[in-house]
Amino acid sequence: MPLSNPRKRPICVARSFLSRHATKAELSQAVSRLESLTEQGIRLPFEVLASLLQHCGDTKSLKQGKWIHRHLKITGFKRPNTLLSNHLIGMYMKCGKPIDACKVFDQMHFRNLYSWNNMISGYVKSGMLVRARVVFDSMPERDVVSWNTMVIGYAQSGNLHEALWFYRELRRSGIKYNEFSFAGILTACVKSREFQLNRQAHGQVLVAGFLSNVVLSCSIIDAYAKCGQMDCAKRCFDEMPVKDIHIWTALISGYAKLGDMQVANKLFCEMPEKNPVSWTALIAGYVRQGSGDQALDLFRKMIALRVKPEQFTFSSCLCASASIASFRHGKQIHGYMFRTNVRPNAIVISSLIDMYSKSGSLEASERVFNLCNDKQDCVLWNTMISALAQHGLGRKALLMLDDMIKIRVHPNRTTLVVILSACSHSGLVEEGVRWFESMAIQHGIVPDQEHYACLIDLLGRAGCFKELMSKIKKMPFKPDEHIWNAILGVSRIHGNVELGKKAAEELIKLNPESSAPYILLSSIYADHGKWDSVEKLRGIMKTRNVNKEKALSWIIMENKVESFTVSDGWHPRKEEIYSILHNLAALMEEEASST
Repeated sequence: MPLSNPRKRPICVARSFLSRHATKAELSQAVSRLESLTEQGIRLPFEVLASLLQHCGDTKSLKQGKWIHRHLKITGFKRPNTLLSNHLIGMYMKCGKPIDACKVFDQMHFRNLYSWNNMISGYVKSGMLVRARVVFDSMPERDVVSWNTMVIGYAQSGNLHEALWFYRELRRSGIKYNEFSFAGILTACVKSREFQLNRQAHGQVLVAGFLSNVVLSCSIIDAYAKCGQMDCAKRCFDEMPVKDIHIWTALISGYAKLGDMQVANKLFCEMPEKNPVSWTALIAGYVRQGSGDQALDLFRKMIALRVKPEQFTFSSCLCASASIASFRHGKQIHGYMFRTNVRPNAIVISSLIDMYSKSGSLEASERVFNLCNDKQDCVLWNTMISALAQHGLGRKALLMLDDMIKIRVHPNRTTLVVILSACSHSGLVEEGVRWFESMAIQHGIVPDQEHYACLIDLLGRAGCFKELMSKIKKMPFKPDEHIWNAILGVSRIHGNVELGKKAAEELIKLNPESSAPYILLSSIYADHGKWDSVEKLRGIMKTRNVNKEKALSWIIMENKVESFTVSDGWHPRKEEIYSILHNLAALMEEEASST
């Protein structure tokens, strides 16, 4: 039966949408149906508009959010009430439009505490801490949310000094703090890796009675792990009266990140209950350790037990496939995602592009990139440009960077590292120098040590040593490991013994345990027939207990990756392998003696 009042139909469409929490596409349909109301000068009820704006923000539907804002203006509400203004600010901030949010805020007749906190939170999430501080300083009154937001904002940006200042001022202000007050300072502990600060924060959480909070407990364990203090992390874990699955996972992740896979595996087996996050933490640990085959074995067990992988699980497993250049395993993971209707996020799509590229199938990488509907994430472009660079297609990488800028995806510091690397490997000196010099002016990216290292590699490979030395002298900072590595690399290419020796000495000072500078310098000496220097260098390595990292090789047998190292004593079939090797060696000796 038709509605008695046709004017109510668009309102019913909106209410129907809200009642069933529809998709982004249906939101667009619901909002577009409201045009007839606007033409008739009829305004939607406030609660419906507020809910629609919230959905626009949650789904980042800027176009629909702007249409609702326009609906308000046309229907005589150029300055919405406080409730709607707050929802408009939230929508614009979530959609990445802080300037539009600021305009709404400036036009408000009355601002409540939520309005001010909404602006601060939006600026913090957008990384605009200077503006957030201006709003905070202008507030007529503040609550615990205002202070907590500033602590978390500065902590996440890595500004430990400011985060500590706001945290201490909150404690002095007399405002009753809550568990979220500690979340910010623990984030600062994780970022700064300050062991003593983490101990103090741990003590304050304990005294305040918030140690039972799962998020805080996980943050404390994570912070201890980042400081390399797993004894403290384990003690904290043992003292907890209730250990839920997240606490177990935080401890396992800590050991896995530090490469102690034996303890991580033991804890994983002891877990009373396992979830996808705990499986993923262990898989990611094996990937970091360079044990891609073990990571893939664990993924197969996870699937066999019907544990549903999460996005980061797929990303880690694709990284494992890329690390052992296993096209077959990577393709199987891709196929599993397709069969189970997984909608990969930008990180997973980037991992797919990287996996196919490192497995030698650039065509598959390009196909994955081209089939991606939403290309607004800079990570996707960076990965695809990097894939082209790895395959020596520098000019194609430059064209892709132009396409990226055309659709208004702004390059970040990683983009410039990748493009300079692409120019270096393709001999595009003029293009690389031009992009380096335009970084700060056109894109607001101040060159750091890694950018200078790429520039040195670019100039060095082309034999432009005069320009290279000029750039080194003009650097605004002292050379770090990246730069000395680049200098050592180009010294070997062009046989510059003196410069190579200087670079190696500086690298050894910076990282005495690394074998890379010794090996590269040894290669330079060997190329010039300086065998006495080679022997002397090997003697120094032995004296300092510096060992060359063992090479790893692998083959796929019966759908399983078998890996081998020099003098491998851990392989389960080692006796059989060494027996065959001895037989082969004997046959070779017989063959050699008979010729």
